[in-house]
Amino acid sequence: MDLDLALVRAFAVTAETLHFGRAAERLGTSQQALSKRVARLEALLAVGLFEREGGVRLTGAGERFLPVAREALAAGERAVAAVTGTGAVVRIDTWGHLYAPMRTVAQAARELGGLRLEPGPGRDWPSVAAALTRGDTDLGFGRVHPLPDGRDAGLAVRVVRLEPVDAVVSASHPLADAGELRPADLRGSALWCPAELDRLDFLRRFAEEFQITRRQDGPNLGLDHLLQHVRADASCFTLFPADAPPPGDAGLRSIPLVRPTPLYAWSLAWRWTHRHPGLDPLLRCFSELGRASRWLDYAPERDWLPDSDRARLTNP
Repeated sequence: MDLDLALVRAFAVTAETLHFGRAAERLGTSQQALSKRVARLEALLAVGLFEREGGVRLTGAGERFLPVAREALAAGERAVAAVTGTGAVVRIDTWGHLYAPMRTVAQAARELGGLRLEPGPGRDWPSVAAALTRGDTDLGFGRVHPLPDGRDAGLAVRVVRLEPVDAVVSASHPLADAGELRPADLRGSALWCPAELDRLDFLRRFAEEFQITRRQDGPNLGLDHLLQHVRADASCFTLFPADAPPPGDAGLRSIPLVRPTPLYAWSLAWRWTHRHPGLDPLLRCFSELGRASRWLDYAPERDWLPDSDRARLTNP
């Protein structure tokens, strides 16, 4: 049987929206035409892909067909790109937005020139890992950590940048005038976390490693809210990537951390079974940028990395 990719695409978009009207709108066609395409595919496969009573939902056959349908569509995009010389759009979901992950991705995109990125905001690593597994996105970029219950099985990860982090404190903090600090110097202060601590693997591991027993967290209300809280509370601090745009506020101080210097690992993630045509050029570009900018410099006697990040450096 030869599958018509137009029919497969009609199925995949309907499966994503679970609404024939919205799927038709996304595909720029009528609901009647879309329904005919899906019905034609079901007839060819001799199975029902959707339950239509009481709302649209996938049947068991539809659930099994969806991941391979996405792979077929991705393969079709790669085939077209191979003969036309035009790069397919790369869907990339980022997370850790307070730390501005796109500034690193943008450097690689500028170097590659023709790379067509379609950025998407991921809530956190677990949600991006789920999107990668479903085929809803091509790549993920942010800090990766092990997920329970095998939720990251089938995903490949490459660390592309290790970024030092600074301590950010109020100008009235007792340590505000220090030229540099050791992480242990912060034990008398409270670590302010921009979201619930159980969702912030790096900050949780930092606090455990350096015995920061006072921790405060709350909902992620954005960078302004985070800095406003630190500015107003002389007893707390937060961590911020050293190369990110500085807070630029007279009421705050950004102080380098040394002996050891904590490093934040930025990684690229993708599904093993789906290598987008833009992946290999992007990985090569990150490698070149890493060598030129020393993004992957790591000395165990000087720096600190959580165990899972260190393992990825030695076993990429």
